[in-house]
This record gives sequence, structure tokens and C-alpha cells, in this order.
Amino acid sequence: MSESHRDRFPHRVATLLAAFRRQRPLRGGSLIVTVFGDALAPRGGAIALGSLIELMAPFGLTERLVRTSVARLVHEDWLASRRIGRRSEYRLSARGRERFAEATARIYSGPPGAWHGRWTLVVMPGGTAAERDAVRRQLGWRGFGQIAPGVFAHPTANAAAVRAFLASARLERAALLFETTGAALADADRDRVVRQGWDLRELAMRYRHFIGRYRTVGAALAARAPLAGDAAFVVRTLLIHEYRRIHLRDPLLPRGLLPADWPGLAAYETCRQLYAEVVAPTEAYLDAHATRLAGPLPRADRSMAHRFPPIEG
Repeated sequence: MSESHRDRFPHRVATLLAAFRRQRPLRGGSLIVTVFGDALAPRGGAIALGSLIELMAPFGLTERLVRTSVARLVHEDWLASRRIGRRSEYRLSARGRERFAEATARIYSGPPGAWHGRWTLVVMPGGTAAERDAVRRQLGWRGFGQIAPGVFAHPTANAAAVRAFLASARLERAALLFETTGAALADADRDRVVRQGWDLRELAMRYRHFIGRYRTVGAALAARAPLAGDAAFVVRTLLIHEYRRIHLRDPLLPRGLLPADWPGLAAYETCRQLYAEVVAPTEAYLDAHATRLAGPLPRADRSMAHRFPPIEG
């Protein structure tokens, strides 16, 4: 990190930045996806390229890397671009909005509530190898675990949403969808289903690392004056970037199926509290520094008020 950035940010924020910038390779596209999903989607989902380059500079993303990354995101149908003269603007594509809407619902919503013993099952009795692979990947993204060859399960999935996904992917004829109850399962059998379907050990380890890092950040920031907008934007972006990379791998099992010391709840609370501290100064920073080709970004919509609700119970 340059001396100017070390001087510009408080020590704990500079330490976060330095850790991110040491990553190799430095994945600019992934961080830009975080910024679009967290900061820009509630503000219309568009930003001028020059503003995006300015926002990404503290993270070590050069102008060339930003340009290369957004071009790749356009190719992958996350973003769309437009030009006026020599100036460019990037905005979420229609497909990108759909992807972000689904991810946003997972990232910012509270943990699952009480479980009533029901399971949603998807069974693949046949189908081609390509179809089976597509179902496995897409159901894995939705938190399903494979509990036997060709059998996928989730305790809280919405069956109607799964049916719609299978239809949209043209896989409804290759898969069978069931809703059932696990009331007849003994506790040991239920625990065996969870162990078979989901490897929670690595996820728990990553959550604990996240908690240790960001609780330390939160404690350090609480002991000093409120952060300036640019430093708050750095903290908010890295907080959500790291949290989403872990949380989107979480099957979001209900508490009744999780270990008693499951760290996902503490990680959620850590993220919720620190996010609440930095969201106001970052919104003010975006008001002052981020623009579209038509002018300043619009104010954030009402969805911001519903992010990270308190844990109930």
C-alpha cells in the first residue's frame, strides 16, 4: 500500500486494505460485483466509469484493471455499458439485476426462523450427465445438500421456487420434486442427513476467522471518532465482500439442525452491527463522489432500511 493510503486511513482500516491488496491474484471483478450489489444497486445500479475507477483505487485496482474487469462483467452479462462521447457508464443488466436480487435476499436477510420438520427433496432418477451436473450446481447454490446419489434435500427451501427454477432451466422432466416431513426421523438419523448433505466444518472455520477480524475492527473504530466517508466506504465494502463470499456458501439450515455453537449467527450479528456503523458515512460519501453520466447518483431506495434485521429469539 502506498504511503498516501497509510496516512489517509486509520490504522485498522489500512490493515484491512493491506490484507486485501496482498491477495494474488487480485480479483477486481469480484470486488466490483460487491460494490454494485451493496452500494450501487439501491441507487439505480449505474455509475460512470470515471467514478468507479476513483472508488476502486484504494483497493489497489488500477484504471486498467477496472476497465478489464467491467469489460469481462459485460461479457458475462452482469453489466451493460453505454457511451456518450468519450465517457462511459456501466449499469446492471437485466440478468444482473435478477442475480443480485437473489443474492441480496440471502446476504442481508436474517437467519432462518423456527423449523417445522419439513424437507424439500429433488430426485434425479435419470437425465443426462449434463442435466445432472446442472441440477447439482444450481441446487448447491440454493443451499441443497446431496444426501444420496441423485437425491438433494433442503429443510426450508420453497418448493414453488424450486419448481420454477427447474422449469426455467428446462429440467422439470429430468427431476422429481417432493415435499415431505422428517418427523419420523430419529435425532441421530437427522444428524446423519445433515452430515451427509453438508460439510459445515470449513464454513464454520471461515465464519470464525471473519468474526475475529471484524470484531477487532469494530472495537477499534468504536474507540475513536466516526470514520470519514472514504474510510467508511472501504470498511463497508470489504466487510460485505468477505461476508458474502462466505455466506453465499452457507446452506442456511434452521437452528434445530445446526451445532449448538454454530458461528454463522455470531458472524451475522458482527456484520450487522459494523454495517450499521458505516452505512451513513458511506452514503454521504457516495452522494459527494459517485456520479452517472446524467449527474449524481439517486438516493438509496427503501430496501436499504430492511438490510440486516435483528436476530429474533
